[in-house]
Amino acid sequence: MPLPTLDLGPWRTGPLQARERIARELDAACSDIGFLQIVGHGVPAPVIEAMRRETEAFFALPLEQKQRCAPGRPGLNRGYAAMGSEALAYSLGAEPARPDLFEAFNVGPDAVPDDAWHRAAPHDFFANNLWPDAMPALRAAVMRYFAEARRVAATLIEVFAPALGLPQGWFRPYTDRSTLTLRILNYERRPEDAAPAPGQQRMGAHTDYGVVTVLCADPVPGLEVLAPDGHWQAVTPEPGALLVNLGDMTAQWTNDRWRSTLHRVVPPPDLGGRAKRRSAAFFFDANYDARIECLPTCVRPGRPAKYPPVLAGDHLIAKILGPRTLAPSRATNTASDRVRPA
Repeated sequence: MPLPTLDLGPWRTGPLQARERIARELDAACSDIGFLQIVGHGVPAPVIEAMRRETEAFFALPLEQKQRCAPGRPGLNRGYAAMGSEALAYSLGAEPARPDLFEAFNVGPDAVPDDAWHRAAPHDFFANNLWPDAMPALRAAVMRYFAEARRVAATLIEVFAPALGLPQGWFRPYTDRSTLTLRILNYERRPEDAAPAPGQQRMGAHTDYGVVTVLCADPVPGLEVLAPDGHWQAVTPEPGALLVNLGDMTAQWTNDRWRSTLHRVVPPPDLGGRAKRRSAAFFFDANYDARIECLPTCVRPGRPAKYPPVLAGDHLIAKILGPRTLAPSRATNTASDRVRPA
């Protein structure tokens, strides 16, 4: 089953009727699988290529050099995460899982306002980025892509409101100071590496934690989503398209009218050679003090609010800490009725 494709171009430049159509199409896709691809997003191809080129150079560094960018504590969502240091299945409150076969480099905004609200942020949500020495091109390329992905995610949030029967701009007060994170992932198997352990994944089955994710992924196999029929479906983006999926905060806001989709990255077949896959996931979350509770348009007689209210920052840090401490997360699991083996 192909993923729904949404053309965002007319939202930026088209008439009211085009915007209404895009809102309907987004609602249909989010109500069905919660995973789609977007075209007409306006991200220049050279910006994507520069981000890929410079991060490729970073991941090619010796491990000891990359480790200099490690954050030092699991709750700090910045810097380098080594291969096998996390297991995403723990974010669902799972029992012990095999470590995942990826390495990552995480960044947030490079310039944060110096005001009381940002200084009061818990859990280092606005911590400084951890850049490697002598790689200024990496910083420039990553932050150019960061700005573009942020713009795309903010556009999608604008579409959310009419798609859910809410006034235009309804989500802005909840997301105007989002705890933004760009996580660049490198999946690599070398000929000399041991085979994955039974059940071990490149990234274990999980839902994303926040509001919406914009994913720039290599057009190679590996990513799978849990389709509405309960089967894992392979996902490969079309050339030039970005992938979009919803997170747990949106599922809680919409009372599961829109689902936070389970997804995973499976190991490639062992063909005796090198196997690589790259992706860059931009996580657009709510403000850390935003109260996430069921929207008024998503309750009706016989369908009361399913989830208790939660502060976005509390939910996010609980989700982050599970995989990094290799302990089951205590955060709300919006996929408890759909969990499949990792």
